[in-house]
Formats: sequence, C-alpha cells, structure tokens
Amino acid sequence: MYQIIRRILFLLPAETAHYFSMNIFRLLCSVPIINKILAKVFSPKHNNQVGVFGLNFKNHIGLGAGFDKNAKYLGVFETLGFGCVEIGTVTPKPQDGNDKPRLFRLPKDKALINRMGFNNEGLDVVVKRLKEWRQKTNRQKKKKFNSSSNIQHSILIGGNIGKNKNTPNEEAWKDYEICFKELHPYVDYFVVNVSSPNTPGLRELQEKESLRKILVHLQMINNGKAIAKPVLLKIAPDLSQSQIDDVIDLAMEIRLDGLVATNTTVSRKGLSQQSLEVSKEAGGLSGFPLQNRSTEIVQYISQKSKGQLPIIASGGIFTNADAREKLHSGASLVQVWTGFIYEGPFIVRNILKDL
Repeated sequence: MYQIIRRILFLLPAETAHYFSMNIFRLLCSVPIINKILAKVFSPKHNNQVGVFGLNFKNHIGLGAGFDKNAKYLGVFETLGFGCVEIGTVTPKPQDGNDKPRLFRLPKDKALINRMGFNNEGLDVVVKRLKEWRQKTNRQKKKKFNSSSNIQHSILIGGNIGKNKNTPNEEAWKDYEICFKELHPYVDYFVVNVSSPNTPGLRELQEKESLRKILVHLQMINNGKAIAKPVLLKIAPDLSQSQIDDVIDLAMEIRLDGLVATNTTVSRKGLSQQSLEVSKEAGGLSGFPLQNRSTEIVQYISQKSKGQLPIIASGGIFTNADAREKLHSGASLVQVWTGFIYEGPFIVRNILKDL
C-alpha cells in the first residue's frame, strides 16, 4: 500500500511532499479515536526497552534530526512507535535556510541529497512547543496513573543544536550555550551538531580544540544543573582516520555521554548512472550509499573505545537486517531518516520484528 502512496508523493517536490504528508498525519493523530487506530496499526507489537546513558528508551529505534526541525510532529512519531526523536537542528535565531529546491531524491539508490541549511523557526518557538508538549504528556501520565492503567514510556526527545549561519566560528560556542540553556528543561538529551555540510565553515568546528571549547563549556553548564542531561556529538562520515581518533580521544577524556555516527556525506561514491545528474546537486547525501561507511565508523568507535562510548548509529538503515548490523557493530541505538521516506510508517514495526 505504501509503495502506491510513495509513487504519488514522489510526483511532488521532495520538501512539499514531506510537509504535506506530515501535516496530514498530524491532523489524523489529533483525533483521539483515529490516533488509537493508527497506533494499533503502526506501533510495534513488542518494545525491547533499552537503557543508554542513564535514560530508558522504549525501543532501539529513533528518528534522526532534520525530520522534525521545529518540534511540530512529536505526537505523530509517538503514534508510529519511535523510541526517540531528535528535534532540530535548532539555532538561537530563526533562519530560512538555503534557497529552494534544497532536497532531492535519488530513488535508484534509495538516497537523498539535502542542503537545507539549518532552516528552523528559532529557539523561542521550539521551546514554546516543547513546553506545551511536556505539559500535555504530564497530564496524560497523571490520568493513566489515576486510572491504574499500565504507564508506557513515552517517546524521548533529543535536542539537536547548532549555530546560526551568520555567527562566526570563534563565537559559535555562544550559540550552543544559548540553545543548551533554553532547551535543557524540555529535552531528554542533547546532540551537538558541528558536522552538517550545509552551513559554510561549520565542519571546521570538528577539529579537536574547537570541539573541546564547545563541549567542555556545555558540560560545565550541565554539571551546574540539578539534573544533568546526556550530551552527545554528531560526527561526519567524511572525517579522516586521525580526526576520528581525535574525536574518540576527546570524548573519552572529557567523559562525553556518546556519539552519533554519522551525519550526511559530501561523497558521491558508488551512485548509479541514473543518479548522476541529481548527484551534481550540492549538499549532504544520505541513505543506502552511506550504509557501509556509517557501519565502519560505528565499529571503529566501539572497538577503539572498548565499548565504553555509547553510539547512536545513523546512515542507511531501512530494514531489520540493517539495524541488526549496526547494533552488532557496537551501536546502542539506531536512527532512521531516509529509510522512513522509502519504507514508510511501518518502518519501526518492521525493524523491531525479532530484533
């Protein structure tokens, strides 16, 4: 059924199709009886709970950053059975991102190219939505408790934070600090994004000393809170071996809570002939072509850190077998993004079969 729906959606521009389908889902989920039906249809029959960096996830499957930049569709993803969702990337000030079109499909390769450019409505708007979401879920939990129903773990929220395009790199730490402080009461964990290829100069912040300045500062703030939140770093698949070693060494040294591996790639290696024209578009490539490189990095981080550094694996996850490969390579959790576009709303249920 989804294959037919996908063919229709693929007739629309990629970004238009994204917001059209998500808004339809949000509308349906706003009707309680329809939401219950959708949850029964799409949610996994069994959740394998997992504890990672001090948090309890109802299952291993998360949705990567960029799908819900402005925290507008949290209820949809909870209905679809995700264990967690990363909102953002959020920047202190609103920004439009790069000019459209900026999202491109490569169907023959089960891939996407995006150059969104951290488009988001800004920190204040996102914080307001998250505050409302927390209030709503707290009321629901209280109602369930009072009715003696089984209380299910709700979806956990990761806050993916970045800098505004116009903020110079030497002042980037200020943007990360602003986002961190404001989002802290409303997210369950943080992911520091310095690895998007779509903000000029951003990836320069992946150098060891630049990273140290940002991460140590955030940890200092975090340690001053009544409840510290896990802080993770999202890395690019295009890092050299020595750069990956630097990231691992720094993460171990400052006791970072984990890594997300990986972001999109600027490489176009291995694409089919049918994708050559679209592959000329600037931006980060995601999906199946990233699968092997992502797995290699996950495995390397796990081995070098001797399993002491939790990893969220992202890149080329479409099926149960893909998720198993990442988990067996050392990941604690996996994230889908492009896989959701190509596999549809049954993806969590299908991946969790026999996982």
